[in-house]
Amino acid sequence: MSTVLPVRFLDRTTPPHIFTLIVITGLGALSMNIFLPSLPVMAEYFETEYRVMQLSVSLYLGMNAILQVVIGPISDRFGRRPVLIAGFIIFLIATLGCLFAPSIEVFLAFRMIQAVIVVGLVLGRAVVRDIHEAEKAASQLAYVTMGMAIVPMVGPVIGGVLEQAFGWQANFVLLFALGILVLLLVLRDMGETAATMNASFAEQFREYPELLRSVRFWGYCACAALASGAFFSYLGGAPYVGSEVFGLSAAQVGLFFGAPALGYFFGNGISGRFSARVGINRMILYGAVITIAGLAIALALSLSGLRTPFVFFGFSTFVGLGNGMVLPNATSGMLSVRPHLAGTASGLGGAIMLAGGAALSVFAGIVLTGADSAIPLIVMMLVPSVLGLLAILYTIRRVAQVTES
Repeated sequence: MSTVLPVRFLDRTTPPHIFTLIVITGLGALSMNIFLPSLPVMAEYFETEYRVMQLSVSLYLGMNAILQVVIGPISDRFGRRPVLIAGFIIFLIATLGCLFAPSIEVFLAFRMIQAVIVVGLVLGRAVVRDIHEAEKAASQLAYVTMGMAIVPMVGPVIGGVLEQAFGWQANFVLLFALGILVLLLVLRDMGETAATMNASFAEQFREYPELLRSVRFWGYCACAALASGAFFSYLGGAPYVGSEVFGLSAAQVGLFFGAPALGYFFGNGISGRFSARVGINRMILYGAVITIAGLAIALALSLSGLRTPFVFFGFSTFVGLGNGMVLPNATSGMLSVRPHLAGTASGLGGAIMLAGGAALSVFAGIVLTGADSAIPLIVMMLVPSVLGLLAILYTIRRVAQVTES
């Protein structure tokens, strides 16, 4: 739908302010990465191996993928606002569970439940599509995620400092406090934006095959999944590389860790400014090329013997820059293949993207255990980036064939 009401901050009778959309999506990003610099310390606390502790990332991402499949149809049926509120309440309960977990098994169980915070990401995208026409979606999504990029940029820094000062539990205390504040903001500012809520769940899920038969949908999903796969490999392996390979402290790991988020911020800014003019396909193509170039240079320097945290983390910035150009445009492509199925496409496309990310995150933890350099992780990020380039080239070709016919 196109909103005819002006957006008024802290007025629940109008659509939510862009600040609210940034915050509800940003809390999910913070929940995913604030404690990553503490993973080695948490492994010692729970008396487990790093690869087991790293499951707190991969299981979280896997549950995110599962939840995204159902959150979209549920919000179409009951509305964005009540589903978002329920999701935040469950998140708060799960965060307390993580904070007081007596064992790694209990911690991982609550960590999986904590993944319900993905409701902010899914419904944030849906709200943008609810209140803006299709041609504006990529630009608006880019601006929302540009603001959200600030959170993962500063989150690991904050998490590393909190862990050194108060212990790893301080990260989850902060998440709980912020969760309460964001829930209060949603209650005050989140007006309902869903156009219709009449379809049954059976009718919602019967629409999935229409999307699954679209080659273009799969092409955009592949672009998004492979681009984010490079970043999720980084999430799974960078804490190990920083602490075990380069010998950095938790605070230093947190500081270096935010490098891709800095690139992501600027990449989204480029998308917000130029997507409507350049076109989503070309923006995805340029983003993929930038990512590959940065990682190729990092690999060449590392193989030549220049193995420093500045080389690894510095050139990882190009992963964020490329993702900032690829992801909002690929997401807009998913939503535009079948415009009347935009909500379903958001959930299904996001699930596919995160499922691939979870798999690569697990693989990164396995491959890097015992590694003495960052080269295996650089290769793991480079391979899906190259495949993502091939995916967008194929998609562009399919679009051209459809246009010619």
